[in-house]
Amino acid sequence: MPLRAPEATDDKIGGNEKALKPLTNGATITSPRQNVESILPICQELADKVNAFLEKEVDTPLLRRAQEQTRVALGVISTALEMYSLDEISLSYNGGKDCLVLLILLLAALPTSPHTSSLPARLQSVYIISPHPFSEVSSFVETTTDTYQLDLAHYSLPMKEAFRVYLEEHKRVKAILVGTRRTDPHGECLTHFDRTDHGWPDFMRVHPVIDWHYAEIWAFIRHLQIPYCVLYDQGYTSLGGTTDTHPNPALKSPNGSEGGSDAKQGKFRPAYELIEDKAERLGRDW
Repeated sequence: MPLRAPEATDDKIGGNEKALKPLTNGATITSPRQNVESILPICQELADKVNAFLEKEVDTPLLRRAQEQTRVALGVISTALEMYSLDEISLSYNGGKDCLVLLILLLAALPTSPHTSSLPARLQSVYIISPHPFSEVSSFVETTTDTYQLDLAHYSLPMKEAFRVYLEEHKRVKAILVGTRRTDPHGECLTHFDRTDHGWPDFMRVHPVIDWHYAEIWAFIRHLQIPYCVLYDQGYTSLGGTTDTHPNPALKSPNGSEGGSDAKQGKFRPAYELIEDKAERLGRDW
């Protein structure tokens, strides 16, 4: 059974329903697959969803741009899968919207990759935990780790040190897919493939969604009905830790204050209502 989100669409997706489990934003997903030998089934489900999106005659310029961005990103991922074996590739995943889109696209690309006949039971990936993580983010990461069959290594370390330790423990990894976008800090000059800078652990950074705009990320997530972290429905637009992340003031509803408690009371509009890229990080202290 493919993923389903709270807001139904006219798209019909076949399959036999299993026991459904609530996700943090109220969406429902199938129960995690137990004792599976390959990630191919979940990859095929997501490939079907992505292909249906690309083949659809959409009726808005935003969705047409999201389709084109999807094609470009899949091309970058396909190139990476041709350059590296699966045990040489990892995914940087923290439950945020950008790396969630990247995760979906990576899994969707695998059924037609050179590695289809040798897919593992879980996809190797790395999670660098914020010093002050949101419980909602931790819960979402845990749930999606099972849903998307990730072999997720956790590190509560500064980013540079976390990658050093990860590569020491996963010596075959040569490339890591990252959900960085052009408007992120230090993202302005990045390309689809960039080696790490001097002084950092050496690996190839792969940026399939580098040129996606904020609104295109949300168009993809919502059109494909991909479940996402509940904090995005509370006005958070860029997720860090509890000490440096707040609901975005650009989404404050009339009569709402900027405190975090107001977000939980519905005083902030959801993240997908924001339009401008430059306003995305207004809720961050850096």
